[in-house]
Amino acid sequence: MKKYKLAILASHPIQYQVPLFKKLANNSQIDLMVYFCSDYGIREKKDKEFGVSFKWDIPLLDGYKYKFLKNYGFKSNFPFLSQINLEIFKELKKNKFSAIIVQSWMNITSWIVFLNRTPIFLRTESPFSHEPLKAKWKIILKNIILRYPFNKTKAFLFIGEENRRFYQSYGIPEDKLFFTPYAVDNERFLMNFNELKSKKNELKKELNINSEKIVILFCGKLIDKKRPLDLLFAYEKIQFPNKCIIYVGDGYLRENIEIYTRKKNLQSVYLVGFKNQTELSKYYVLGDIFVLPSGLGETWGLVVNEAMCFELPIIVSDLVGCSSDILKHGQNGYIFPFGDIDKLAFYLEDLVISKEKREKYGERSIDIIQNYSYEKDIEGIINALEYISNDKLFKNQ
Repeated sequence: MKKYKLAILASHPIQYQVPLFKKLANNSQIDLMVYFCSDYGIREKKDKEFGVSFKWDIPLLDGYKYKFLKNYGFKSNFPFLSQINLEIFKELKKNKFSAIIVQSWMNITSWIVFLNRTPIFLRTESPFSHEPLKAKWKIILKNIILRYPFNKTKAFLFIGEENRRFYQSYGIPEDKLFFTPYAVDNERFLMNFNELKSKKNELKKELNINSEKIVILFCGKLIDKKRPLDLLFAYEKIQFPNKCIIYVGDGYLRENIEIYTRKKNLQSVYLVGFKNQTELSKYYVLGDIFVLPSGLGETWGLVVNEAMCFELPIIVSDLVGCSSDILKHGQNGYIFPFGDIDKLAFYLEDLVISKEKREKYGERSIDIIQNYSYEKDIEGIINALEYISNDKLFKNQ
């Protein structure tokens, strides 16, 4: 069995990626090294969109080899200049990796890698469904800019169907596409679900929520991209009285939600603020329906993966990137046209009223999410490594 020396270039330690790094490091075919462009998330720091200071409360640096690269980038209106890690050039030259996974083309460090001879795997989030909504000049410029990195890339690790379609729209052939789905730590969340599901009524009591209330759950930053007010407007239209809504998260739209709730005298609207990783599970257990009404910029929506681990039926807009993958309309939830409050309210009421549908859709959510796992990611990465290894062998014959 061949062993591959693999590098990953990551912007910073991210709670969703670290469990994958650990599993890759434990795989007998992988010798992994992770390079971080910054230490954001390790030290407590204020997040502008959440509006609160925090650091993740799960271990982010255990179980794999890593190195923080000195960053010469600076804050500006151009994110491209925020990561300038010149050291990556020397690291790649010294270590002779089988391949390096690059997760962006939007910073200088990634372009340093593109200029290097190390085989490149590209794993980005871009969904095809968002492209028609962008300004035409941006699309033209993007087509020009991406020619070089795409030509340099040996394998494209697509995270889902919309991402696959994005690469195909640039003429990437099928044999260069490898499925590495966007995933969360299913094992941890499923374990938490099994531990907490019998305590649902106790958890409701902690928040002074009547045990009979149907809980509509939103989890994420309270910012324009996430459209939390769309959910509130839809909630207002539902005639069924025995319902409540919980917003888990914080951001600049919190005040708008509070003002509208008071103005319209809406009942049972709870804003519980930002919750860290170890706190999230109890809120997912509280939920009966999970909603993510996001718009342009929601390239996937990993909170949906998390919610599905808790056997929840899901409602998302058609611009949420994962809607083409883990949402099966009429099977584990509903997809509504972005911004259509009436349709969102219709689907919400349908699930609020029907316990049978909620249970049936929730069970289907658990089934679907099994295929969106770190194990599938490792399978796709190893397939890509074997592909370039065989390609080299063929060229040398």
